[in-house]
Amino acid sequence: MRIGLPKEIKEHELRVALTPAGVKSLTESGHQVFVEHGAGEGSGFTDSHYLEAGAIILEEAQQVYEQATFIVKIKEPLPPEFPFLREDHILFTYLHLAGEPDLIPVLQEKKLAALGYETVMASDGTLPLLAPMSEIAGRMAIILGTQYLIKNNGGKGVLLCGVPGVAPSRVVILGGGIVGINATKVAVGLGAEVVVFDVSLPRLRYLDDIFGPRVITLLPNRNNFREKLMGADLVIGAVLIPGGKTPMLIQKEDLQLMKKKSVIIDVAVDQGGCVETIRPTTHKNPTYEVDGVIHYGVTNMPGAVPHTSTLALTNATFYYIKKIADLGLQAAMEEDPGLRAGLNIHQGKITHKEVAKCVGVQV
Repeated sequence: MRIGLPKEIKEHELRVALTPAGVKSLTESGHQVFVEHGAGEGSGFTDSHYLEAGAIILEEAQQVYEQATFIVKIKEPLPPEFPFLREDHILFTYLHLAGEPDLIPVLQEKKLAALGYETVMASDGTLPLLAPMSEIAGRMAIILGTQYLIKNNGGKGVLLCGVPGVAPSRVVILGGGIVGINATKVAVGLGAEVVVFDVSLPRLRYLDDIFGPRVITLLPNRNNFREKLMGADLVIGAVLIPGGKTPMLIQKEDLQLMKKKSVIIDVAVDQGGCVETIRPTTHKNPTYEVDGVIHYGVTNMPGAVPHTSTLALTNATFYYIKKIADLGLQAAMEEDPGLRAGLNIHQGKITHKEVAKCVGVQV
């Protein structure tokens, strides 16, 4: 198969979808890999690394799309890339179409096969290609939260862990999945007071088993939810509906309950967010304030640590990339039904029910 690796053009997105080691494995299996000049530099991989692995380096993205039929990326296509897409392409990347509904008709019009990393499903129902970035985003959320609570960065001037004689800050985490549990690990490790909300009682029992009394676990009824928000210094949005739009948990009126200069980091922003007042931001301009509360809505948080993120992601994605390259998309999906769950759009039709819900279509 002819595989294309274009350079990401989203602002401050420095990850890359294939490492030189992955390229070498593909070329040794008889596939051709076309890499755009400089595609891996942000993650620490030079063109010479890819050349040594057997890749063909092309100067422009358009050339990569022209030569390849299987396009592997990190983030969804942006308008400058739309003209390069065509019907015989297989596109494999993070799509997050619930948060980018305007992209749906573009991909439908192109009639290509668009697979989202975020909806590929393992046999146990987990999301193996979302997991590594969720782990990173969850851990980063606490690190970034501590940064934005510092007075010089516009925060209220508190230390998350406190010190002897001074109480630690309260961290409220909305969701006990992979993002939530990784945020909890870091927050607990720093000594914060941690409250985790989740709709699943078995999940709360699991969190209680591993963290014990260091974490307060609660079901999100409106009363205890608002009560914990009142004392929160840092709130992490960690809610996920696979492929679908995130439910709105924090309403604008709730901001009045929160401390001034407290911080909200909504990791779910790429699926629409779980905070009414959140909007997508970039690494260049990551925060803004609403009613005195600092909001952070960067949609590609792991892009800030591209070397770690690229290695973590490709550890998970390469298995599927190799399977598609070796077998072709249809045979690969027949062999692995979980890969079929990753197909969001095919031949102009929406094929994932949660994506379809975003535009009022039934699948």
